[in-house]
Amino acid sequence: MRRAPIRLLVAFPLLAACVLLLFLASAATGSVPVPLDQVASALFLRRGDEATLNILWQIRLPRAAMAALLGGALSLSGYLLQTFFTNPIAGPFVLGISSGAKLMVACALVLMLGRGLAVSSWTMVGAAFVGALVVTAFVLLVSRRLRGMAQLLVAGIMAGYICSAATDFIVTFAQDSDIVNLRGWSLGSFSGATWDALLPAGVLTGTGFVAAMLLSKPMDAYRMGEAHAESVGVNVRALRTALVLLSGLLSACVTAFAGPISFVGIAVPIMVKRLLRTAKPILVMPAVSMAGAAFCLCCDMIARTAFAPTELAVSTVTSLFGAPVVIAALIRRGRAQTDRRR
Repeated sequence: MRRAPIRLLVAFPLLAACVLLLFLASAATGSVPVPLDQVASALFLRRGDEATLNILWQIRLPRAAMAALLGGALSLSGYLLQTFFTNPIAGPFVLGISSGAKLMVACALVLMLGRGLAVSSWTMVGAAFVGALVVTAFVLLVSRRLRGMAQLLVAGIMAGYICSAATDFIVTFAQDSDIVNLRGWSLGSFSGATWDALLPAGVLTGTGFVAAMLLSKPMDAYRMGEAHAESVGVNVRALRTALVLLSGLLSACVTAFAGPISFVGIAVPIMVKRLLRTAKPILVMPAVSMAGAAFCLCCDMIARTAFAPTELAVSTVTSLFGAPVVIAALIRRGRAQTDRRR
């Protein structure tokens, strides 16, 4: 009984320290290295030479802030989907939700920029949200006809491939010079983040986080089973709808500003639940958000520096580290089911 509180008291400060240190390290790392003390001085005191301040405040700090913000949102989105489907390998990327959001954003960019119209951050988020909800509705429709979770995941993966193929087709034949960065965005990247883009991203992800925390008590009952949740007065249908909408909003926000980023929404919740050794949503959701921020900050640094000056797509790095976690979870789940049968 005494170990759980100690574990939690250690885990949360550790996660917060990791986010802070990785944020500073991300700002310090690049083609022009900046010592950590100068980063801290520029960040908290606005002191330093003009060139260093411009590099930090115009390029690196917005990118690091965006990586932390969207990493936390994507991890929380994955946790909400895992709660909804009661399956640890459900996530926005695996179920094709991120791919649906990517397709709609690509369509919006091609149609609007091709006609000389400006595309705002809110327009991109709205398009991504519509795409995410369309694929989510498809997955929910399929879930009524398929009993096995494995079949459902395969259906989601196939939907994601279809959306990705359609997006690649659009990107290949898009000739407008205004969307020259569409191909890089479609692979997932935090480059090009600005303070102006951080405002809508922060509002949307912050709203999603607060709403998810308000649902922590009914979610705790729901994870015990729908019958138990209904017995304690939880409106299961309303809760399931809220989980889908919140997850779609968070994943759409990530896709709109950074493109599709794979495996973060699956791997991070798995690791956090093993770290905390608890499944209580009120504890897991803040930890998942911090761990997702730290994970994406770390992966973004690796993507920028591993083969500098060439920059990797951040989704490549997240897949490299996230996929083994998912494979290990599948093996563990298979062993647990085998043991139960015995």
